[in-house]
Amino acid sequence: MIDINESVMRFLLAVVVAGPLLGAAAALLPAPPGLRGRSPEQAVLRHGVTVTGAVLAAAVVLVLGFDHDRPSDMQAVTDVPWIPALDVRLHLGVDGISLPLLLLTALLTFLCALYSYFHMPSGPSPRAFVALLLVLECGTLASFAVLDLILFFLAFETVLVPMYFLIARWGGADRAAAAWKFVLYTLLGSVVMLLGLLLIGLRAGTFDMVALATDNGRSLTTSVQVTAVLAVGIGLAVKTPMWPLHSWLPDAHTAAPTVGSVLLAGVLLKMGTYGFVRILLPVAPEGFRTFAPYLAAFAVVGIIYGSLACLALARRGARGDLKRLIAYSSVGHMGFVLLGIASMTPTGVNGALFANIAHGLITGLLFFVVGALKDRTGTTDLDTLADRTGAALYGRAPRLGGMFAFAAVASLGLPGLAGFWGEMLALFGAFDPAAGLSRPAFLTFMAVAATGTLLTAAYLLIVVRRVCMGAVDRDAPGLPDVRRYEFAAWTPLVVLTVFAGLWPRALLGLTDPAVQQLLAGGNR
Repeated sequence: MIDINESVMRFLLAVVVAGPLLGAAAALLPAPPGLRGRSPEQAVLRHGVTVTGAVLAAAVVLVLGFDHDRPSDMQAVTDVPWIPALDVRLHLGVDGISLPLLLLTALLTFLCALYSYFHMPSGPSPRAFVALLLVLECGTLASFAVLDLILFFLAFETVLVPMYFLIARWGGADRAAAAWKFVLYTLLGSVVMLLGLLLIGLRAGTFDMVALATDNGRSLTTSVQVTAVLAVGIGLAVKTPMWPLHSWLPDAHTAAPTVGSVLLAGVLLKMGTYGFVRILLPVAPEGFRTFAPYLAAFAVVGIIYGSLACLALARRGARGDLKRLIAYSSVGHMGFVLLGIASMTPTGVNGALFANIAHGLITGLLFFVVGALKDRTGTTDLDTLADRTGAALYGRAPRLGGMFAFAAVASLGLPGLAGFWGEMLALFGAFDPAAGLSRPAFLTFMAVAATGTLLTAAYLLIVVRRVCMGAVDRDAPGLPDVRRYEFAAWTPLVVLTVFAGLWPRALLGLTDPAVQQLLAGGNR
């Protein structure tokens, strides 16, 4: 690690949060003649790679300058008045909980920009595509860095517009309906969430998330906490997404372009679970305790439901779509995240945060590989892929088949890879929940969730067998293997999946002190 003074750290965090927005505005301007290259379209795509690369570099330096000896303290803090009448402040900062999510967002957005430079999705002008991609990055990064409830809501909502247009303008079949469904679900959830956030801020006398976490609910009556958790929790549950508020997700993933699916699964879903940890757990602990058993119950139903839906899509003759299958698998994986949070224990919450990062890496890789498979075969229909078009992927495109199999076994939680630790810790958290929660109920939830891990292994192994294995048909058309730009975009995700699986302490060493202090009453 390197020694960086606090003023430079504040500047780096400002670059990370505001850089993409400035880059989006610049993307809409004409490129200078010397930077146009072969065409204006190439210039703006190169601009997207440059801006996201600069943001990623700033995020990496921020991580290196972060004081890892005190990850529970807010660092790189900026706190200036914005709307004095409401005591809303431009309050930014990072700790061990938000820092990994910032880095994950910056990495995935850069990889998506790099992928799009070589393989731009079909649709309107690349200029609008790059601008929307950067606005999406700005909103997501801001959600993980702001420390004011009103700013959090604004950042939370910022991502809706760019994701809507990425699906509606650059998506596939039924993209308009999927985009509208995505916006309507999330907007309705957000309206309820805003009411809950206003209730917390007005009753506590501040919207400052650090002050609210330190107060630990002492300024809020139990009835206010219960009402606020219900209202805010609904909005966060839609974005997570939690069963039964998940039905927008499969349609959105199926219709979205490859990079849209990567960012939707990799970072946007994390905004909901991050809100549970950053806002509801420390700010309204008694209200959260009231709903924790119900949250856990919905979580385990989602785990089983998602797995059974994937099994139904994976069977022969179901005409299951691979992107839709991965979307339903995300419902199950995020169920483990919610189960860990519902346990209200350091073990469970650390598992939830670890599973967040693991899911972003692994599912991002899965969507990249499935997108490449669609580019080569023209379909993501599993029955078609398992027939002449894509059977025996190991023999026809061994590197592509190996990458698909790796992502699948990582997703099922194979020990030694990143997907294992988060789910295991979430189960351990449910095994011994926080005081005041029914242990028999949570033991039941743990047993049901453990069954879900077996179902997850079953459907993913079925998919790998149907797509990758079999005799090579000599009459089948040629299938290009992994291209150089694909290798460049996917390799960091593979390396980090292995690294996090073999050395989980690198992430848990950041999150655990911050989680311990958050559950004990915020930054004291």
